[in-house]
Amino acid sequence: MAYDAIETPFGKRDRIVGGAATYAAYAAANFVKPINLVSIIGNDFEEAEIKALESIGSSFEGVERVKDKKSFFWSGKYHLDMNTRDTLITDLNVLADFNPVIPESYQSSEFLMLGNLHPAVQISTIKQMKKRPKLIAMDTMNYWISAAIEDLKMVFGMVDLLMVNDAEARELSGEYSLVKAARRIMEMGPKFLVIKKGEHGALLFHGNEVFFAPALPLEEVFDPTGAGDTFAGGFMGHIAHTKDVSFENMKTAIIVGSAMASFCVEKFGPERLKETNKKDIDDRIHQFVDLVNFDIALV
Repeated sequence: MAYDAIETPFGKRDRIVGGAATYAAYAAANFVKPINLVSIIGNDFEEAEIKALESIGSSFEGVERVKDKKSFFWSGKYHLDMNTRDTLITDLNVLADFNPVIPESYQSSEFLMLGNLHPAVQISTIKQMKKRPKLIAMDTMNYWISAAIEDLKMVFGMVDLLMVNDAEARELSGEYSLVKAARRIMEMGPKFLVIKKGEHGALLFHGNEVFFAPALPLEEVFDPTGAGDTFAGGFMGHIAHTKDVSFENMKTAIIVGSAMASFCVEKFGPERLKETNKKDIDDRIHQFVDLVNFDIALV
C-alpha cells in the first residue's frame, strides 16, 4: 500500500494512492468479501483512502500503521508504447522494516495472494497460516529473480500458482519459448502458471494444458500502473467466490482478471476501479467473450 507519482504520454499525477494490495482489493471486492489486507502504511496514508477501502469490505486488522514514518513511495515515467517505463524514485520508507504479522482472524483464510515482495516475506506469511489455503498464488519480479533466486525457489515449492510477465518467465527459465519456459518453471514447484503479456493478453499453463486470453483492444489507455495487481485481484476474487481451483475455472478467472485490468488502465491509479459496478463488469466480460467467439465451417 503506497503512494505513486506517475507520468505517461497522456497525463501526470504527482501523488496518487497505489500499491499491489490497494489495486487487488478494489478488483477482488467485486466478487468476494471480506478482503483481509496485510500491509504496512505510514503517517501520510490518508484516512479517506482507508475509509474507501473499508467501505468495499477490506479489513485493516492486518495493516500495520507506523506513526513516525512515511508510506512506500514510487515515481515512474512511461514511454509512448506504455509497456516500458523508467523508475525515477523508490522510497521504501516503512516497507524497509516490513515483517508481516498475520492476525488470528486471517489465519484460516481459504485463498492467499502474495504480492511482489522479498521471497522471505512471502515465506513468513505462508508459515503463519494455521491451515494451508485451498490456493496460494504469488507474484514476483525480475529484481528478485536476480537478487534472491534461492529464496524464490523455496517459495515456488510452497505455492500453487505463480504470476509473472513474459520477460520474467524467460529470465527465470532461460528459455525464449514461453511453452518451454512454462514447463521449466512448473518443474520448480507451481502447478499453475500465468504468464502476462500486457496488451497482448495472458497465458495459463497447467501440466500439458494451455489457455490463452486476449487483452481487450482499448481506445484509451491512460495508466498501466497496477494493471497486473488488478488482474491478480480479479482472478483471485473469482476463484474465492466460486471456491473452485480447477484449470477449467481458472480459464474464467483469467477472463475476469483481464476484464478488471482493462478498467484499471482507463484512468490514473485506482480511480476507474473505484467507479466500476456489477453491470460494468458483466458488460466488459461479455465483450471478452465476443472477442474470441466465432463459428467456423470446415470445408
